[in-house]
Amino acid sequence: MIKRILIYNTGGGLGDSIQLFPLILSLQNHFKLAQLYFLSAHSNHFTDKLKEYNIKVKNLDLETKYFGFRWWHFLITKRRFEKLGIKKFDLIIDLQSKIRNTTILKKIPHLHFYSSTFNFNFCTERRMYQQSNRLVSKTIKNLNLFLNTTIKEINYNLNNISEIYFKEAKRLLPNNSYVGFSLTQGHPYRKKQWPIEKFIFLAKKIKQRNKVPVFFIERNNFDLINQIKSEVPNALFPEHKSNICCPALVSTLSKRLDLAVSIDNGVMHMIGLSEVPMIVLFGPTNSKKFTPDNKNIKIIDSKDFYKSDDISKIGVEEVLKFI
Repeated sequence: MIKRILIYNTGGGLGDSIQLFPLILSLQNHFKLAQLYFLSAHSNHFTDKLKEYNIKVKNLDLETKYFGFRWWHFLITKRRFEKLGIKKFDLIIDLQSKIRNTTILKKIPHLHFYSSTFNFNFCTERRMYQQSNRLVSKTIKNLNLFLNTTIKEINYNLNNISEIYFKEAKRLLPNNSYVGFSLTQGHPYRKKQWPIEKFIFLAKKIKQRNKVPVFFIERNNFDLINQIKSEVPNALFPEHKSNICCPALVSTLSKRLDLAVSIDNGVMHMIGLSEVPMIVLFGPTNSKKFTPDNKNIKIIDSKDFYKSDDISKIGVEEVLKFI
């Protein structure tokens, strides 16, 4: 019987954690009596910034910063784990693919160990596993082979969020005909922002079609916000007028939209949970891997359309065609 499960993920962004919602819910639905733990090389967003989504997982704190990214972690992992008073995990699920990290993770006592690292050679059970860009679907399918079971994939339901956030969203966006925009990236290491001038031009075109542009931008981006306000006077920034601003509010605000246009970022995943129609712009990142699991999404990938990872090559007219 599976009593304790540990999920390990190294992605540090909010979007990386939101993408795991269906996996966590699917495991909890299948192993109803199991305790689910989460270990990350970065902050555990489930108990912090994403707590209003009510994804209940326990945090495994090994008091090790950037767990798995330093070889000396191999020497101290088992000792620090023993201090927690947990005997072992029945199942460890490794969601990354670096040999170093997987080698260190495997020091945690376990019965079953699943990992796609090094072509699944770290797995404690040999099977004909499948490779795929869709992390959650791939993991569930392979766990079914690994454990000889049938785990049903459960998608996140926005009704798990408190009614407070739906009421706030209706107060902030009380009418119809809203189109949302998300244009800032969380991590600076890859140039994946579409030029602000193109977003502004698109917002003006939207306005001509009797739609109201709604921007999701953190309030500390003063220069960017002022630029948009000066060129698109009717643009709305609803989060800035709320005292309960958080990712869950972005998701409930998104339910009020007719459509959203976004680059590959954390807000894209927050909007994706609402299942409203979306147009997502990709450049250097993998659209097959990072696109939210939403049937109403249209992808414009510069690599497919222009044979380039330069997202700025995507034209406004191309986006308008999809709208």
